[in-house]
Amino acid sequence: MAEKILTPNNHIISGVIEVPGDKSISHRAIIMGSIANGTTEVSNFLNGEDCMRTIDVFESMGVKFEKNGTNITIHGKGIKSLKKPAEELYFGNSGTTARLLLGVLAGLPFQTTVAGDESLSKRPMNRVILPLREMGARINGKDGSEVLPLRIEHGQLTGIQYKLPVKSAQVKSAILLAGLYAANSTEVIEPTPTRDHTEHMLKAFGADIERNGLSTKISGDNSLYATNVTVPGDISSAAFLLTGAAIVPNSRLTIRRVGLNETRTGIIDVLIEMGSAIEITNSSIVNGELIGDVTITYTKLRGINIEGEIIPRLIDEIPIIALLATQAEGTTIIKDAEELRYKETDRIHAVTDVLTKLGAAIEGTADGMIIHGKTPLSGGEVSGYHDHRIAMMASIASLITTGEVVLDDDSSINISYPGFFQHLDQVQN
Repeated sequence: MAEKILTPNNHIISGVIEVPGDKSISHRAIIMGSIANGTTEVSNFLNGEDCMRTIDVFESMGVKFEKNGTNITIHGKGIKSLKKPAEELYFGNSGTTARLLLGVLAGLPFQTTVAGDESLSKRPMNRVILPLREMGARINGKDGSEVLPLRIEHGQLTGIQYKLPVKSAQVKSAILLAGLYAANSTEVIEPTPTRDHTEHMLKAFGADIERNGLSTKISGDNSLYATNVTVPGDISSAAFLLTGAAIVPNSRLTIRRVGLNETRTGIIDVLIEMGSAIEITNSSIVNGELIGDVTITYTKLRGINIEGEIIPRLIDEIPIIALLATQAEGTTIIKDAEELRYKETDRIHAVTDVLTKLGAAIEGTADGMIIHGKTPLSGGEVSGYHDHRIAMMASIASLITTGEVVLDDDSSINISYPGFFQHLDQVQN
């Protein structure tokens, strides 16, 4: 446990900064580089705890890595040449590692056992297990459970057409990765678009993959071939600094080379709709991903409704959006976000609890929350719930509280944003 005392100050948020590499893309670069033929170079890799879990897993299966800061060299083994690990594979708290790796492990010709920490072991895996079983995977939990730990035994995979019952890029990705090992093609149909980093990266690594609207089809018995990957800055990490500038009067901040994939930019749309002044410059396409510089200038904010198809595009940003809404005139209503209850913690409960203790007028609902603004925040003692996004939300709140914020534990922030507090100090002027 690492308690953090955050003392309010009158500093504005300003300057130019780059945030760490995108967590979702870093995970996928390691996965695909490991099962590709040849050597893959990854630059701007996120050296966070979750992404390191993914490296650990593939090292246990014989993949060699060379690490030089945020540059990673992966000596790929090929899809069918990973070796059986000597011990169970441990995913820590990384839901992305767990769900995507189930898709890969389902196609390998040996048995594996996978486990996670206490929090991850409570998170639902049946949403991935059920479609993989339809493909022929043999995945079983203790006493018939569908949470970690799980045993995966070799089974001959067959491609399927699967309509996602949940809005989940992780489930989609697990099925597509399993489809690499299937005897025929696999098709995934989404109810609404979710982040599509897996599709972009599979294509970059040479997979035979085709997208048509809400449908993605991948050919079976694929091979991947090494390529170089440049990871853009993480829009989910940038969201915290952008919100800081949006709620601290007279602020103006530029974040350079941040990922602007349209399946991830719901936070930008929300900021604009709430009244923030946003400018995007220096846009370019790298590895199929749009990147650019984002500049935000402080303006007065207004409450809005956030619901429907935009939710998958900002699901990870809802905690910081809730803080943003406390400083907007009027009421903000967030709906259709029940998925928040199945993250590292129940984020609807956690956000409501933390912001209430800081003086906000907020109430949780079954699938979201209602935030009444504009309300001054007073400070207080709060829990980070062992959840990086809750801990960072509380830290950004301290920029405008009248008293200090005492955060019980800030260690979870290393999961996605090592150096968060150094960057926060850097932009306070």
